[in-house]
Amino acid sequence: MGEAVEIWRGSVAAWECDAMGHLNVGFYVAKSMEALAGLSAELGMPKVFAPDARATLIVREQHIRFLREARTNAPLVMTGGVMEIGDSEARLLLLLRNLDGELAASFQTVVVHATAREGRPFPWPERVRARAEALRIEVPPEAAPRSIDLKPVLSRASLARADELGVRRTALGAVSLRDCDAFGRMRTELMMARISDGIPHAFNGRRPGAPGPGARAGGAALEYRLIHLDWPRAGDRLELRSGASGGDARFRRLTHWLLDPDSGRPWGVAEAVAVSFDLETRKIITLSEEALAEANAQVIEGLTL
Repeated sequence: MGEAVEIWRGSVAAWECDAMGHLNVGFYVAKSMEALAGLSAELGMPKVFAPDARATLIVREQHIRFLREARTNAPLVMTGGVMEIGDSEARLLLLLRNLDGELAASFQTVVVHATAREGRPFPWPERVRARAEALRIEVPPEAAPRSIDLKPVLSRASLARADELGVRRTALGAVSLRDCDAFGRMRTELMMARISDGIPHAFNGRRPGAPGPGARAGGAALEYRLIHLDWPRAGDRLELRSGASGGDARFRRLTHWLLDPDSGRPWGVAEAVAVSFDLETRKIITLSEEALAEANAQVIEGLTL
């Protein structure tokens, strides 16, 4: 196994931070997509996201670990490599670190090598396979899945199923031209951004464990799995249904379905492990027995990816 190569370097802008004062999850994914362009270049495909590209990389899935807060003006570096490569798919690893080398976040990103406009998978060129072997890396222990299973999923998500289970609508909108990549598909990071925008509705405006409406309590995601099932284009509508699917006194599990409200079919699904935390001490809040009972009463049986 080799060393991860540097594929992105930058920092956190104030406008990329959310109400909790740290980098919003949507911008984490946006930076990972910039890094994916860097890793593609290292694999010998420097122009796969250019408008005139004949082949591109389409993200099928991401597993993300959020390990440390990234706050305004924090300098960050991302390195990456290849975990495994198949006929037309690959699992890539992107590692976001602080300047002191501590891991801030990790992204296991499954991509498919496909025709740029039709999205039709086709085999990797031999030159890319050769580079992939040279860029093989192992997953650091802190980047491995912890509370989320990465086994294959046959999703049951649909608008009808959401209505049947009583899964709450947390966002509703449409895809604009500015939301799309060079090939007309909704940008990968916007799935996470839409989920993030819907979180206040998922909690009815109040985080589990918050002592009262004006309390200084916030939240943070620790781990995510996002699976893309289809790719909306400009003019397509989006409806997010989100609900609690488990948890304990410290960690809550949330499941999200991004749906087409016109056809009822899923655009994508996601699972997250999140916490409430004190915005003053930046420490995780442990729910009281009463708050835990209240949170558990919101769990939707049968809500899965």
